[in-house]
Amino acid sequence: MTILVTGATGKVGRQVVNELLKTGHRVKALSRYPASATLPAGVEVVSGDLSKPDSLVPALRGVTGLHLITTGAGYVPLTTGEEIIRIAEAAGVKRVSVLWDGKKGTVEEALESSNLEWTQLQPVDYMSNVMNWRESIRTEGVVRDMFGDSLNASIHEQDIGRVAAAVLSEDVHVGKIYPLTGPEALTVPDKVQILSHYIGKAVKFIQLTEEQERKRMAELGVDEGVIDYVINWYKNPPIEAYTVNQTVEQITGRPARTFAEWAEEHASYFKW
Repeated sequence: MTILVTGATGKVGRQVVNELLKTGHRVKALSRYPASATLPAGVEVVSGDLSKPDSLVPALRGVTGLHLITTGAGYVPLTTGEEIIRIAEAAGVKRVSVLWDGKKGTVEEALESSNLEWTQLQPVDYMSNVMNWRESIRTEGVVRDMFGDSLNASIHEQDIGRVAAAVLSEDVHVGKIYPLTGPEALTVPDKVQILSHYIGKAVKFIQLTEEQERKRMAELGVDEGVIDYVINWYKNPPIEAYTVNQTVEQITGRPARTFAEWAEEHASYFKW
């Protein structure tokens, strides 16, 4: 099977690519900037933009499997889902995995009314999101965050890649919606403590006000609508966000990886 991976140069997309290669699939990777994409040997990098569906026509030639993300530049939800799915059907795509952005959008809606074999993946949070703390940890030894008391069962991005590769390879997942979590629910201070252990130095946690958090995200270039969504989600997280499930192990046959494993692997990025 030839599978096109969208978002292939992102934190999760790279893992999807790696896991598909391990299972022996031919992999094509979609990028708005193919010349600068750095992906493993054997991956065919092709040009395309999900916000411009017609650009997908060449990329989808010969493709029967498709991994979709649901946001475009700036993490803004796509409004082009219907066109993307129509073009995929016309190209001969048979099976699709879709990675949501926290709420159902045009891509999922179009898939559900299509003839494609789809599976929806709904991770509650990514462990890799703590990379947003990298600069403040390296320069000041601190983490500033508004959501100190918020529990979430974040998932290792490699586990998302493993699940995506499985659902694209096996027909038993067709029509399923899978919430995905890691093996434990942690607070921000919990994660800071674990990171401190693997960095080998104490990192201090500083609680931000909502005003400070909005300013911080705006300075990072995050769209105002996305800021509103993120803050409201963490202030009032759904029960699924902090309720651990066993979906990763049930699908892949291996336990979900812990935040301590993630921290040990990435500790060098935070050291000062």
